[in-house]
Amino acid sequence: MKRKLLGLAALSVLSVGLLAGCGGNSKKESSDPGEIKIWVQFSDETPEGVAWQEIVDGFNKENDGKYKAVTEYIPRSGSGGGYEDKVNAAITTNGLPDVITLDGPNTAAYAHSGVIAPLDEYLKDADMDDVLDSIVQQGTYDGKMYAFGFSESNVGVYYNKAMFKEAGITEDQLPTLDKPWTWSEFNKISETLTKHFEGPAIDMQIASNDEMLTYAYTPFIWSNGGDVVNEEGTKATGYFNDGKTVEALEFIQGLVKNGYTTISPIEKGFETGKYPMLLSGSWTIFDLEENYKDIDYGILPYPVSDTTKELVSPTGSWQLAMTTKTEKKDASAEFIKYATSTESSRIMSLGNSVLPIRNSTIELIKDEVSDGMRTLMEQNQRSGHARPVVVAYPQVSRAFQQAIQDVSYFEENKDVQKIADTRAEEMQQAIDNSLK
Repeated sequence: MKRKLLGLAALSVLSVGLLAGCGGNSKKESSDPGEIKIWVQFSDETPEGVAWQEIVDGFNKENDGKYKAVTEYIPRSGSGGGYEDKVNAAITTNGLPDVITLDGPNTAAYAHSGVIAPLDEYLKDADMDDVLDSIVQQGTYDGKMYAFGFSESNVGVYYNKAMFKEAGITEDQLPTLDKPWTWSEFNKISETLTKHFEGPAIDMQIASNDEMLTYAYTPFIWSNGGDVVNEEGTKATGYFNDGKTVEALEFIQGLVKNGYTTISPIEKGFETGKYPMLLSGSWTIFDLEENYKDIDYGILPYPVSDTTKELVSPTGSWQLAMTTKTEKKDASAEFIKYATSTESSRIMSLGNSVLPIRNSTIELIKDEVSDGMRTLMEQNQRSGHARPVVVAYPQVSRAFQQAIQDVSYFEENKDVQKIADTRAEEMQQAIDNSLK
């Protein structure tokens, strides 16, 4: 959902220093003790906005006379500003509303700086066992859950069925969630396609040079047993430059070196039949079904490390959090629980073409969505992994993106270990500065 997911925390104007400086104990006043104000990062005219309003209306109807949710729609700009600008300004003036939306990787920075409050005591009746692990993972900082995702995302390998058939790749050669391609098998298929069509087999979106790289490429590292930072989010050195991480970066470099992918892809190359494969997210389903109906495509699971054969796929999207400035904790928590319920997830998923956050919602809508959407929903259930929960996420993500760019220019950057060492040091410095 590049239209709604990406442009994530790495593009955020969130300043950790600004957050760390916020303070004060001033409280908002309201004439209605049950009314809460919510800020969201989209327009009311978008599919997301329409679905959101249906959820809000349902909450207000169910809690008539007790609670009332009022939404202020503050669309983000293409560069990630707009919404984040207003949130940051409100932090400095103690003008935050009761509930805000925040991008998944921003959880640690907001929680560490005391902008949002833990939700755990309010979630005892929220059937958390039904919630996808990735949602809990991205919303948890220092052992406490601070934010609750109201939609989810995932990435897979889109493939052109006609082009595969032309190249002689049969159905029984395709991977499944139970038996995904290993990196070696993926390379072999890519070689076949590259030779047959005399061009790149897959657009890996390396040219995006943005959050897509962190979002979509970290699973290769995790699948090989490597990591970006430690579990506490305090160490990058010894993790991002670990041998297992370096092996994953070398796999990525090999795709470019062998011509299986390209650093300068044709725009919409997969959609127009130029490339047999595309690494992309659930948002591409909507684009294909609306604008490229002639492409007969399917979605394949992530390739896995030859060593571990562990399937890992990326997740992450926007969440709801209660600010520490609210006096209406019960009302705010009740709304967050309502907006992340099975039914609310159904409304958001079907209305906005996003993935559900609950297993019960997946079961509820699996017969109402496309085959590709079902594949991504199940891959999410089995293997979804949120991005690192680290206070200095924007800086860590940017260093990660630069590492991917470095390895893609293989002639100038043959020493992958050196790249990893350099970028790990950059990450570590940012982390250390953010925790001072």
